[in-house]
Amino acid sequence: MSLLSYTELCELVAQGVIEPVEHDCINASSIDIHLGNEIITERYTDTGVFVDPKKRTNFPQVLIDISKAGHYDMRPGEFILAHSIELFNLPNNISAEFRLKSSGARSGLNNLFACHCDAGWHGSTLTLELHNCLRWTDIRLTPGMAIGQMLFHAHTPVPDDRSYAARGRYLNDKSVQSVKL
Repeated sequence: MSLLSYTELCELVAQGVIEPVEHDCINASSIDIHLGNEIITERYTDTGVFVDPKKRTNFPQVLIDISKAGHYDMRPGEFILAHSIELFNLPNNISAEFRLKSSGARSGLNNLFACHCDAGWHGSTLTLELHNCLRWTDIRLTPGMAIGQMLFHAHTPVPDDRSYAARGRYLNDKSVQSVKL
């Protein structure tokens, strides 16, 4: 497996593997991606609600369009789901992974661990699992802000029946998504 670099990334953009992409967002070995308009936050409930990952249950939640206010101030310790503006169409020989922008990390923002995108994932924006690691300070999130970068890896094609297109739950998602059955 090899990490793709600038010229190969330009070719991926021309092929529509990731769109829309401004030329200035193509780096030496990554492509910058941007925060979309919708987020999912946890809704307070005083009942005995819990999340069961085995049963694929969700936390109590609220969908918020942050473009209405122009930003969202993420509280200390808060966890949210967000999404990229960019749409991905990975062929069966390309996988990708998300990395947070270093300036975001230095500001106390963290992206949790679900960063890998399998070959065959397509028609979808990327859902991000963001966490404010600060103890006393909000982090302002703005629609369209550069939130991270994608690394792309070339490898031998996976068989169609093993591709994310055949096995994945999050195909053709155009906005933020919580856990699906």
